[in-house]
Amino acid sequence: MDCLFCKIIAGEIPSAKVFENEKVFAFRDINPQAPVHVLIVPRAHIACADEITASNSEAVAAVFEAVPAVAAAEGLKNGYRIVNNCGADACQSVKHIHFHLLGGKQLSEKMD
Repeated sequence: MDCLFCKIIAGEIPSAKVFENEKVFAFRDINPQAPVHVLIVPRAHIACADEITASNSEAVAAVFEAVPAVAAAEGLKNGYRIVNNCGADACQSVKHIHFHLLGGKQLSEKMD
């Protein structure tokens, strides 16, 4: 498979890892949009939210179960935002489902 995030998870491409367990891998975004910008991905390859099914939704649930631990480790005590982009119109750049954890400052209410 020629997936950038699968290669990062496998250790073939270096990343600034902040969390991992048997189902989830989290690392710093290389183009941060906030003081804290971490990508949280399931180890299982799912291309985007359109491909979530009853048989693979456990992988996505594991991501959300990891979110509080990642947020706490990053010192996000006043809140944070979780964002997922699905498809071309949402500017999904890597076809491996991932969730952006953004925080570390007051974020804008408006999302463009």
